[in-house]
Amino acid sequence: MTTHTTRRDFLQLTTLAAASSLMPVWHGSSSTMAQDAKSPNERPKIGCIGNGGMGTGDANAIKQYGDIVALCDVDSNRSGNLNEKLLGGKAEVFGEYRKLLDRKDIDVVTISTPDHWHTRIALAALRAGKDVHCQKPLTLTINEGKLLCKVVKETKRVMQVGTQQRSDDRFQKAVAIAREGRIGKIQKVHIAIGGGDKGPTFKKTQPPAYLNWDMWLGQAPLVEYIEQRCHNNFRWWYEYSGGKMTDWGAHHVDIGQWGIRMEGSGPVSVEVLECTHPVPFEKGSPTIDDTYNTATAFKVKATFANGVEMFIRDKCDDLGFDNGVMFEGETGRFFVNRGKLTGAPVEELEKNPLSEDVFKALRKGKNRDNHMANFIACVKDRGETQSDVFSHHRNLTTCHLSNIALRLGRTLKWNPETEQVIGDDEANAWQGREQRKGYEVA
Repeated sequence: MTTHTTRRDFLQLTTLAAASSLMPVWHGSSSTMAQDAKSPNERPKIGCIGNGGMGTGDANAIKQYGDIVALCDVDSNRSGNLNEKLLGGKAEVFGEYRKLLDRKDIDVVTISTPDHWHTRIALAALRAGKDVHCQKPLTLTINEGKLLCKVVKETKRVMQVGTQQRSDDRFQKAVAIAREGRIGKIQKVHIAIGGGDKGPTFKKTQPPAYLNWDMWLGQAPLVEYIEQRCHNNFRWWYEYSGGKMTDWGAHHVDIGQWGIRMEGSGPVSVEVLECTHPVPFEKGSPTIDDTYNTATAFKVKATFANGVEMFIRDKCDDLGFDNGVMFEGETGRFFVNRGKLTGAPVEELEKNPLSEDVFKALRKGKNRDNHMANFIACVKDRGETQSDVFSHHRNLTTCHLSNIALRLGRTLKWNPETEQVIGDDEANAWQGREQRKGYEVA
C-alpha cells in the first residue's frame, strides 16, 4: 500500500472543509480580544506572519473567520503577492514581525515561517496579548518547547499547532482503536515518514534585493546566501529545521504517541539502528556548508516507559508502506495515513463500533473536525485547542531526540520527568543551539 499525499494536499482539503462550514458569529470580550474596546460582534483582526506556500494556505483557511489586516514576510515578493491575490491589496504589509505585533487592533496571529523562526515570533506574539496559530514543527530545539510551554501558561493565551491530522476523523478513529484495546496491548508502532533530499554542491551568490537574508537567517549562523537554503528547501538543513524527522515526524509521531497514551510524556531511550547523512559530521555538526545535511535515510527505535517500541523510519517497504503509521498489538495490527485506515480491527467496527467515551477523551473544543475552525472557537471560549502546545512539545521531543542521536551516532537515554538526557552532557547540550546576537530566543 503506497501513498504520496502531500502536506499541501492535506491543507487544501482542510481549507475546502473550512469553506463549507458556517461562519461563526464573533463575540469579543476583554478576556478574548487584544483590545478591550471592541464591539461585541466584531470579527477578529488577524495578522499573518510568513506568506509563502504554507502561509498562503493558512491565510485562506482563516480569512472566513476574521479580517486579515496585516501581512509580514522578509521576502517582499511573497507578502506583496499574497496581499494582491487574496486580499485585494487591502492589508498593511511589513518586513519586520515586531511592527505587525505592535498593532493593538490585531487579536490573532498565524505563524507560517521556516521552523527556526517559529518560537521567537510565537513568544513575542503571546507576550503582546495575541492568540496564536503556528505551523509545525513548532520548535527547532527541545529547549524552545520548554520555554513555549512556560509562556503559554504565563500569558494564558490560546495557541494551536498546525498538526491538522488531530482534527481528521480517520486519525482520531485510529487512535481510538489503539486506545480501546482492539488489538490487545500495543507492542510496536511502525512509522514511515520519507527520506530527506540529497543535493549537489550549491553555488553561493548574493541574495536577491527583495529578500532580507540577514533577517531570514535569524538565530542561525551567518552564512553566505545559497538559494537552496531558504524557502521551499530550508528543511533539508539542520540549521533551520530537522529534515523529515521533524517535518512528517511532527505529524506521525504525534499520532503514534497519542495512540499509546504517551502524548504527555516521552521515550526513555532512543536508539539509532540505521542512518545515512549526505555530509560528514563532527561532534553533531556538519563539516560541509554548501549542500543539504539532514539525514536521507534512517531507522530509529524509541522505547517508552509502558514498554512500547516505536520505529521511526524513512520507509517501511518490508511492511508494505512508505508513509503512515502502523499499530501492532498482541492480537493484530492496523494502518492509517491520510488516504486510508485499514486492517481487521477497522473492518470489525461496522458490527462493533467504538464507544463515544474514547472519542470524548480525544476531542477538544468545538469544530473538532476542522482545524482552523477549532482554533477560532477556542479563541472565543478560551478552551483548549485540538492540537495544544504541551502535547506537541512532548511528541516533538521524540523527533528532536532522534535527530540528536542521528547526529551523534549513538543511543540516548532520556528522563521524561526531568526532560534531560541521562549521562551524556554533549547530547544534553544539543537541547539548545548557539544563537546569533540580536536573534536570541528567550
